[in-house]
Amino acid sequence: MKIDIICVGKLKEKYYKQGVEEYLKRLGTYANVTVHEVNDEPTKEEMSAVERDRVLALEAERIKKKISPQHKVVVLAIEGKLISSEDLANQLDAYATYGQSKICFIIGGSLGLATSLKQEADWSISFGRITLPHQLMRVVLVEQIYRAYRIINGHAYHK
Repeated sequence: MKIDIICVGKLKEKYYKQGVEEYLKRLGTYANVTVHEVNDEPTKEEMSAVERDRVLALEAERIKKKISPQHKVVVLAIEGKLISSEDLANQLDAYATYGQSKICFIIGGSLGLATSLKQEADWSISFGRITLPHQLMRVVLVEQIYRAYRIINGHAYHK
């Protein structure tokens, strides 16, 4: 399986980078996972709705350039479907079973994702109703993908 993770912004903190690298290394046994970073737009503390929508639209354009027609697109959004680790494992397994070998997960920037991206996605998921920094969400996502593959393969990591 080929999994692409598209993220708005770059990881700057060493501890986030180390966490992502560790889980990507572990995932190498199960899937080909690549992280793609797209530039985030500068934002101000106070922004109008129009300014916010403009930023999200520009970031969405950059994200869409990384998505191929073969991808099953999964967006991470706080209002997405609440899922468990087992739900993620079951969906990844179902994609593989039915010949969907390219999956793309999208993590937005500090303002989230454009509505257009959310509407066009095949699946919108949430790991909880709390707001996490998008850099930390990257670590959580790769860990959950790793956990999903451990579940799929009957390994005890998920217990």
